Amino acid sequence: MNSLVKQTLAGLRVLLALTVLLGVLYPLGVWVVSRLPGLQANAEGSVVTVDGRDVGSDLIGIDPVAKDPNHDPWFHNRPSATASDDLGPADASTSGASNKGAFDEELVAVIKQRREVVAAREAVPESAVPADAVTASASGLDPDISPAYARLQASRVARVNGLAEDDVRALIEEHTSGRDLGVLGDPGVNVLTLNLAVQAARR
Repeated sequence: MNSLVKQTLAGLRVLLALTVLLGVLYPLGVWVVSRLPGLQANAEGSVVTVDGRDVGSDLIGIDPVAKDPNHDPWFHNRPSATASDDLGPADASTSGASNKGAFDEELVAVIKQRREVVAAREAVPESAVPADAVTASASGLDPDISPAYARLQASRVARVNGLAEDDVRALIEEHTSGRDLGVLGDPGVNVLTLNLAVQAARR
């Protein structure tokens, strides 16, 4: 009986210690670190605000929808596997890939259809459409596109927004981020901040 009592008390002490350590001190430590200058914005979701109004997050890519598809003023994100149609906006409440392989017939057909739609929208040959314009990211909510895809859209965006194409291309360069640590990943262009810059240039 004494052994059982000792084991029970030891278990309770471990439970109490781990509850305090992992249930109180650790979350409190994470919260304190998240309040440090330079980290708070990331901890709060990297929310982008314009004129005091939240307009999105630079970590979550949601494809903008033009009121008139024939006069589309927006740069567009990569397609999403969670979208209801091939190039439609993603459902930001969910995230995920299609998990289909490169030789899946349905995926190949979807990519072909996307390439045709993008080529028609940008008035370019299908061969000029870059891979990220027709393939979804693993999350389906990638906020960045390749500089090549951004440049492909520059002519349309400039024309519809009444801007010089050279000015729009300059904005693309301005919003292109390099490789992490100089070697990791590929350069990317944040679509939300680029679209905001284009709209600001119209004023």
